[in-house]
Amino acid sequence: MAVISPAEAGGKNVVAFLDTIAWSEGTSTSSVTKNDGYDDIVEGIQGKFIFEDYDFHPFAKGRRPIIVREDPFLESTASGRYQILLRTWASYRSILHYTDFEPITQDHIALELIRERHALPFLLAGNMVTGAIKACSNIWASLPGNEYAQGGKPMSVLVAKYNEILAAT
Repeated sequence: MAVISPAEAGGKNVVAFLDTIAWSEGTSTSSVTKNDGYDDIVEGIQGKFIFEDYDFHPFAKGRRPIIVREDPFLESTASGRYQILLRTWASYRSILHYTDFEPITQDHIALELIRERHALPFLLAGNMVTGAIKACSNIWASLPGNEYAQGGKPMSVLVAKYNEILAAT
């Protein structure tokens, strides 16, 4: 479950959407996570890894990107509950003055990405999660309609999961 409060996020619909993204990305259900996906590193050809130091993004100090696949070649620095890329973290660290990669920071960055894609109005409307998913599909590879050639979960599965998470709050 996201560490950000519903009040800080903008409501329980927003927190449920964050939790849906983490579920969709496979971080909150990862077999190796010790912290609900906040410690997850993208899975590569050498397996799954986690990190323990939240002072910086796990790739900020020179760690080489993870090779996700060899043909066609794909490497990634995606890390944390929302699989935030190093370049994204570096950008938001500068813009929003974050000093770490703590779980609350990851929540705030994901929330800012959602905001920038104009997906919040869909979530705040209460019953328009499909609009939010479509608006954010170019950020997260697990959402349908992305251009990452990594598939994406079906819209119906994501909506059902979102509704399940929302009902449990």
